[in-house]
Amino acid sequence: MDWSHYRFHSVWYLAAPPARVYATLERTAEYPHWWPQIRRVEPDPRDGRSGTAVFRSLLPYDLRVTVTARRTDPGGGVLEAALGGDLEGWVRWTLLPAPAGGTRAVYDQEVVVRKPLMRRLAVPGRPFFRLNHALMMRSGRRGLAARLEAV
Repeated sequence: MDWSHYRFHSVWYLAAPPARVYATLERTAEYPHWWPQIRRVEPDPRDGRSGTAVFRSLLPYDLRVTVTARRTDPGGGVLEAALGGDLEGWVRWTLLPAPAGGTRAVYDQEVVVRKPLMRRLAVPGRPFFRLNHALMMRSGRRGLAARLEAV
């Protein structure tokens, strides 16, 4: 087993319709305004499909990741990107109408950690890294819900 390999899956229920959630998630440069652990997003002005993001959650380290859009499908409610840098892999949002109204936002991510310190601490640190990610996702859901309510 590669202890630096992670798969994450989260489901968020949001009161806004899928098209509005998609429009908000599509504006990645605005993530730091509503997702506190995403410290910085720097779009690449050359192509409009990529950029760099800096994340920091509870643990005292930054992750610097390049993000390149792979799939943008507003009609299908799918946003997918390739990741490089400290995390290598992919991330995908799939947005569906929720049975009770609003949106069921499914977040899937599969990555290999490339940050040297995290690789050295892969085995003893794994539960803390997973908890760190879970706390970041909880905060992101709260921030997105508040952002959608404010708009």
